[in-house]
Amino acid sequence: MQANSRVPSSAQTDIHEQLPAILERHAGASFRKPYADYNRAAFAASCERWQRLAPGAPLILDACCGVGESSVALAEAFPTHYVIGVDQSAVRLQRGRQGRRDGLAWPDNLDLVRADLVDYWRLLRDAGVRLARHYLLYPNPWPKIGHLRRRWHGHPVFPALLALGGVLECRSNWPIYIAEHALAVEKLTGRAAPCQPYVPEQAMTPFERKYLDSGHRLFRSVSDLT
Repeated sequence: MQANSRVPSSAQTDIHEQLPAILERHAGASFRKPYADYNRAAFAASCERWQRLAPGAPLILDACCGVGESSVALAEAFPTHYVIGVDQSAVRLQRGRQGRRDGLAWPDNLDLVRADLVDYWRLLRDAGVRLARHYLLYPNPWPKIGHLRRRWHGHPVFPALLALGGVLECRSNWPIYIAEHALAVEKLTGRAAPCQPYVPEQAMTPFERKYLDSGHRLFRSVSDLT
């Protein structure tokens, strides 16, 4: 049976006209929201595990990882790297930890962390961590015109996200989200961030699987910020 997920609909038909001004404002002002104690603790514990279990291994961050299906795939695809999947939902992470559909063992180079990415990204930056790879797979597109600042590229934390470097990949089934993401990367870093249609060989996340089964077109932007 074919899935029936809907493509995001919006009165916005192109890159938001306010995005360049918002990016300029965020680039010129430091984001100083206080860190939550639980995020500090989660960050410290995850870094301790990384250095204890895989000292010196390059780090991959799977942001908004949900149940961690994509994190598992990344850990298997990059066995010499250490993968940290971060999500703010304890329920989703617990569901991911309870087992894998294929019954295989949990990768040794993988950690799932409950934290707010607004803090986690900045804590990584403050600690001087540089990523090897960084994934934003199907973030909430917030498609309403008035929701621009809720999209990651419209949020004041975005410069901190970019400061982590690495190969940054964002995927969405809403092409405007990817076009805006690419514009934000190029404007704030000067690096190329091409926006292109994308058909994965195998779905990495439950959302990607659902969108493919529903016949959606998928898009991605990959930029090298090393």
